[in-house]
Amino acid sequence: MSSNWSSMSAPEIAAPMDVRLMNIAALMLGAAACVVSLGLAVRWALAQPMFAISKIVVEGDTSHHNAITLKANVGGRISGNFFTLDLAQARGVFEAVPWVRKATVRREFPNRLRVTLEEHRSSGFWGADSESRMVNHLGEVFEANAGDTEAEELPRFVGAEGASKEVLTMYQQLSKSFQPMDAVIEQLELTGRNGWRLQLDSGTQMELGRGSPAEVMARVDKFLATHKQVLASYQRSGLDRVESVDLRNGEGYAIRLSGVSTLAAAAVEKK
Repeated sequence: MSSNWSSMSAPEIAAPMDVRLMNIAALMLGAAACVVSLGLAVRWALAQPMFAISKIVVEGDTSHHNAITLKANVGGRISGNFFTLDLAQARGVFEAVPWVRKATVRREFPNRLRVTLEEHRSSGFWGADSESRMVNHLGEVFEANAGDTEAEELPRFVGAEGASKEVLTMYQQLSKSFQPMDAVIEQLELTGRNGWRLQLDSGTQMELGRGSPAEVMARVDKFLATHKQVLASYQRSGLDRVESVDLRNGEGYAIRLSGVSTLAAAAVEKK
């Protein structure tokens, strides 16, 4: 009788539990060592001088700034290299520079920054005569260097904080009405009682009163349409001969001419 024992393989014997645990631990330690080594290698590579930011390319609105002046303003406030630089923090640093409304900052390998600027477009000064703050074309208040504003022939706007957009909008409407008269608004104020007050380049002071923009503009247009008749009756012409005007009375207006006071009532319109 033949035997089949010779053709059968011996059964595999499982490794003891403690041996298997030691193998797993060895694999984990080896993987951890690889990760640490890789991290050290990456840190070494990132610290190489070739990745340090060495050039800033400036483009966009550069009326008040270029790469040299920007570097002087930014100074050491930007930290990190090409890989570690915080773009949001860098953008905030550039936007803190006077006249810069918005900045876009991009990395350019291996060591450059490209900065695109949008500057404020000034529409007038904001606040008291001693202040150098300005209002841009969107009605936003921004800080400007005093030396950059001395030559600006712009109107001054006065009002409560947060009212700059409202004041600018009213100024734009009023300017259109005064333009045919060759009169320029030097100052426009929104008073604490929500009344409007302006001064022309001729020195004329005008109280426009309160109300909606449409109501204020209606009173102004009424005055501009009738003031020549009033001036003619006193042998005068031109707004430069008017010292002050008060439009707060909806039925008419009070006007002062070189020391002479009179009331121009609604009857003037009937002549």
